[in-house]
Amino acid sequence: MKNWQRLALCAVAGMAFGVGGAVWSVRAAALGAQTVIGPWTTGSDFGTDKASRYTRAVIALRGLLALPASEARYYNAGTDDSGAPLDGKCRYRLTGGALPAKWWSVTLYDPAGYLVSNAAEIYSIGSAGLPDSEQMAWQVAIGPERVAGHWLPTSGIARFELTLRAYLPTDGGRGNFTAAQLPRLTRMGCA
Repeated sequence: MKNWQRLALCAVAGMAFGVGGAVWSVRAAALGAQTVIGPWTTGSDFGTDKASRYTRAVIALRGLLALPASEARYYNAGTDDSGAPLDGKCRYRLTGGALPAKWWSVTLYDPAGYLVSNAAEIYSIGSAGLPDSEQMAWQVAIGPERVAGHWLPTSGIARFELTLRAYLPTDGGRGNFTAAQLPRLTRMGCA
């Protein structure tokens, strides 16, 4: 093989690995996450002119309308509290209390960022839908089969993610919630 052929082959291989690595990195990103808090990941530059190219790529890929941190904080979970990937065939318990925000919601998505189709047409749960008696301590079952109480259906998909949106955070979006403030996500069992 001639020297120019080796160089051309190396250049093509380098470009393929570089582009492939960049695509994998953006597709695997949890909302451009920069900070890990238990199973939750978040970034600090959503909805700002300081957003990195990486964050902008992740937001563009997922179709997320990112508000500034003073209006909404975003947290994404692709694993449970033990670090195991979220499996749609398993059952989970999401427990939490009052968050330092005006209101919040938790939405279930597939790994590509789409809502998971389900017969019950339940895609999200939020503080606005909870009775006053549950605002300080709430619980949501997550799994393929309906249970009593609040439930987010997984439809038995292989993997899923949760996105927590906290609107109008009390600190004006200047900091992240702590592990004690964020909901716990516990695997209860698998089918």
